[in-house]
Amino acid sequence: MNRSYRWVIVAAGGLLGCVAIGAMFSLPVFLRPMAQDTGWSVTGISTAMTIGFLAMAAASMVWGSLSDRFGPRPVVLAGSVVLAASLALASRADSLIAFQLLFGLLVGGATAAVFAPMMACVTGWFDTQRGLAVSLVSAGMGMAPMTMAPLAAWLVTRHDWRGAMLIVAGIAAALMIPAALLVRRPPALESGPAGAAPDAPSSEMTAAQALRSPQFLILMLANFFCCATHSGPIFHTVSYAASCGIPMIAAVSIYSVEGMAGMFGRLGFGLAGDRFGAQRVLVLGLLAQAFGVLAYAFVDRLAGFYAVAVVVGFIYAGTMPLYAVIIRENFPLRMMGTIIGGTAMAGSLGMSTGPLVGGLIYDRFGSYAPLYVGSWGMGLAAMLILMTFRPFPKPQGGMVPA
Repeated sequence: MNRSYRWVIVAAGGLLGCVAIGAMFSLPVFLRPMAQDTGWSVTGISTAMTIGFLAMAAASMVWGSLSDRFGPRPVVLAGSVVLAASLALASRADSLIAFQLLFGLLVGGATAAVFAPMMACVTGWFDTQRGLAVSLVSAGMGMAPMTMAPLAAWLVTRHDWRGAMLIVAGIAAALMIPAALLVRRPPALESGPAGAAPDAPSSEMTAAQALRSPQFLILMLANFFCCATHSGPIFHTVSYAASCGIPMIAAVSIYSVEGMAGMFGRLGFGLAGDRFGAQRVLVLGLLAQAFGVLAYAFVDRLAGFYAVAVVVGFIYAGTMPLYAVIIRENFPLRMMGTIIGGTAMAGSLGMSTGPLVGGLIYDRFGSYAPLYVGSWGMGLAAMLILMTFRPFPKPQGGMVPA
């Protein structure tokens, strides 16, 4: 039963991530209708997204730690309820500051309740095909731009932005709450964290020791620089393409191409990680990502943008799930939520740098080329940092099976 139900966990995680990420990233769809209806500035509305990233960073380790203590189901269930309620309240906001707090702070914080707890849960359910499993959950999250965003765009054409956002809140509740009820604690922890059998070379360490370990700090730094590498290109490539004379509709399609390539990247990197080792594949992926984002600086035609988008989308999306696999191979199962939450916090902080730094660079130099060169440097830094990672020593007699 456990071997079959583990795929239910994967499906639930993919659906939860798709709806949560999609609901948060529907804000750009609502941006113009909101500005026209309320008179709020585009910058002010967009600030809610920056607040959302910071809220995700702050909440990731908290939600992860709670999932370690109480199990993933109550955590993702609470996050689902808070997310739907926050969207509904944000749709009724009568001031910009109220909207920024409701959408940015609460929606961003609630979205964080899905990623770390579900990634930790999935890694605990799999002792084989672990890379594929976490990649499938990540692929579900990657479906958000191709599902929830078009749905929000369609709703805005038939309702005002308030009505459309309220409907999105209802859809989130209808899909996420039942999916959260399907989530189960990994079988190895069914008797509770205290009774869990040793499952990693570091099984005797405490959470405090794990958070102070060089291995954890290296993974945090690598994830920060990894996300900072692709954050700027994700947010500014459409604007860069438009500045090259490419029509806006065609420029937006570059983002869609990148997202579609990412679906295949998640699966490809997951399978490769299972076969060749997650750390080895991730190091190569970070190197390829660095040169992939640099390639954007040398294209100015739509065909070139599409070609680079396929490569970058495949690589950056494929690398992200492998951090969870490395964590599962090195840290005890009972603290997966805390450790994955910590690296997710670092990743969210890295993602928050791209919009601001990219805008400052363009305003200062009148060109996006320095952004891509800087992203290349951060990508190389991520690779070099991860190369210093050394797994915890195995106990004598070999690894205890997970």
